[in-house]
Amino acid sequence: MIGRIQGKLLEISDNLLLIDVGGVAYEVEATSAALAAAAAPGVEVTLFTHFVVREDAQLLYGFGSKTERDVFRDLIRISGVGPKMALAIVSGLTLEALAEAVRANDAGLLTRVQGVGKKTAERLLVELKDRLGNLHVVVKPVSVGADQGAVREAEDALVSLGYRPVEAQRAVAAVADELAMATGEDLLRAALKQIARQAESGAARSEVR
Repeated sequence: MIGRIQGKLLEISDNLLLIDVGGVAYEVEATSAALAAAAAPGVEVTLFTHFVVREDAQLLYGFGSKTERDVFRDLIRISGVGPKMALAIVSGLTLEALAEAVRANDAGLLTRVQGVGKKTAERLLVELKDRLGNLHVVVKPVSVGADQGAVREAEDALVSLGYRPVEAQRAVAAVADELAMATGEDLLRAALKQIARQAESGAARSEVR
């Protein structure tokens, strides 16, 4: 079992990272958090990993934290949930959002993830109730700055524009506390500006490297 990998990032292609470890390059299918940590080729990266051996392939999955990997492993233990779907769920939702969805029995949040239908989401909620309780995932307190209906409206709008659910959640969360009584449209505009600033910052870091 390969439980962790550390090395120089050579390439990024969609959610696939190519990491050089002592002259051997490993292909790692990574979560959104792991991709964000990787930033750009040339950096040293450390990922927690899960190794899957099939008859037709050997696959290595990478995670930004041990807790993220633990959630992935709990997901693939559920009947009908394979590594691809589990990776999509962990990539598509923050751990806090997933834990909150399970606590609130919110199937709608899970159906935002591509490939997860209503019936699958409802089954996942039942299966995850006990499992997530053992992971000590901290659910962030509800923002007092913006109405939660407006927050959800802004997140849904970002998802409809092509952003991943986890990207939408993080962008809206970054601006929600500062915008009391904001509408969904206000939060959407602020979140888009936040995303643009992050993109500019990331481009500047890449040029420095």
